[in-house]
Amino acid sequence: MTESRETHWSGKYLAIHQEGRWEYVSRVRGIGAAVLLAIDSDPAGDHIILVEQYRVPLKANCLELPAGLVGDETAGEAVETAASRELEEETGYRAGRIENLGRFCSSPGMTSETFTMLRASALEKVGEGGGTADENITVHRVALNDIASFVEAKRAEDCVIDVRILLLLGAGMLGA
Repeated sequence: MTESRETHWSGKYLAIHQEGRWEYVSRVRGIGAAVLLAIDSDPAGDHIILVEQYRVPLKANCLELPAGLVGDETAGEAVETAASRELEEETGYRAGRIENLGRFCSSPGMTSETFTMLRASALEKVGEGGGTADENITVHRVALNDIASFVEAKRAEDCVIDVRILLLLGAGMLGA
């Protein structure tokens, strides 16, 4: 049996719904998200591009993979187009290749939001990054073999770590 959905509130980007006992948040107008696993390779090895920015809901800085909304300004925008735009805007890097790794969710009990993970490679530094005027993004280029210590140092600074960073830590989080 499918219960009807009741919308309790809707804004420019989010809506709050209830279906039976479930209360959850969704994106409005078909807006999605793109998250970038941006890998910069050089003779010294692979580096991951991370961003850090203040997040109002957390009241703290958050260390994240570069990401952005898809279709928030242009309906029907391709996820690869949005990903390319967000990567350059947030980090100052342009990808020579973008590969779609699939659709994922981060908190399926609270939100219907999904995101598309994309791998960006063949990176070229074309600008400073930092996002739009109101984002104040700090860009970090971190050697993949140093990621665990970098994340630990950020945690020591009371920086909140986005769950997608676990992708980079792998078995290291398990003490393996």
